[in-house]
Amino acid sequence: MLQPPPTDTLVVGCGNLLRGDDAVGPILVRMLADRDLPEGVRLIDGGTAGMDVAFAMRGVRRVLLVDASRIGVEPGTVHRVPGSELTDLAPPEGNLHAFRWDQALGFAQWLLKDEYPEDITVYLVEGASFTHGEALSPEVQAAAERVCDAIVVDVRADAGRAAAPRTTTGEAGDA
Repeated sequence: MLQPPPTDTLVVGCGNLLRGDDAVGPILVRMLADRDLPEGVRLIDGGTAGMDVAFAMRGVRRVLLVDASRIGVEPGTVHRVPGSELTDLAPPEGNLHAFRWDQALGFAQWLLKDEYPEDITVYLVEGASFTHGEALSPEVQAAAERVCDAIVVDVRADAGRAAAPRTTTGEAGDA
């Protein structure tokens, strides 16, 4: 059986490439594929397949998830949501082919138990248009580039921390 390489950090782009700004997640993953990322970073186009996203998280320490949002704020606004704020995530009910990112995380918590990632961050980019066949709006394209740059800096810094030798100092009471 062919196994993917060991993964420490998983970057998932969610969304539909055919629906305008909803494509921001998969497009951002393609942008990251052209960057110099450290070993142990895996990129996946989660598309609209939430169940696949949940399984891809198994045993990964860290997940960065990117998707479009539509909450009525200025298009191109980026919301960075730490996993610690994502509580009461419920798995989907009914149609299992229409997972949202939050339902994928809820399903993964239920499914993976101890193998659920310890560190999750969600980037939501406010879209302007979700019309079938449109490209990213200029505001969302600019936001995607900002998020891409931020993720590159983040994963490089995280890899540097992981690679740095750890030193310990004696504490009171040590002999």
